[in-house]
Amino acid sequence: MPAVPRHRQPIINAAVELFRRQGFARTGLNEIVDVSGAPKGSLYHYFPRGKSSIAVAAVEEAGVRVAATLERLASQCGSTGELLQAHARLLAGWMRSSGFRNGCPITTVLLELAPGERAVADAGRKAYAARVSILSRKLVEDGFEKARADALAVLCTSALQGALIQARIERSGRPIEVTAIELAQLLEAKAEPLTCGA
Repeated sequence: MPAVPRHRQPIINAAVELFRRQGFARTGLNEIVDVSGAPKGSLYHYFPRGKSSIAVAAVEEAGVRVAATLERLASQCGSTGELLQAHARLLAGWMRSSGFRNGCPITTVLLELAPGERAVADAGRKAYAARVSILSRKLVEDGFEKARADALAVLCTSALQGALIQARIERSGRPIEVTAIELAQLLEAKAEPLTCGA
């Protein structure tokens, strides 16, 4: 029976936290080791290709966490607009509790490494695709056609990611909350296409 990878997850968890707070370039391997509590040899054992392979694992982990949160909210909320506002409240709360030091670990890593690091870019693409898929599915439940739901899910994801950056700059959760409210109003309006003379 193979040994349980005891230190791999703590290393990934530490990387997610550090990349979220200070980005990829400013995070050193020794810092990841210190925060994780794992022996330094474990880092090279699980991630023999070094820091970029840790970045891939961190982006994948962050993507799984976000998708799990959205799945939970999708099951609890009656509409996509409600889901977005509930998610925004969580995001704004997390940002406030970190003193607006934390960003999205997926975004911080991708801005620094993609598209130069293909494996990181692929991990980011999958993470965002999972998020978009959950929103699109909820939008279809709300009555949107699939193609329109897919496009709106991309818009919602992109808008909230931008709001996270703005919230960090302004040191306020308001950009996140306002973005979610406006997106919810847009979605719930379900405006019919305008016809000539309307």
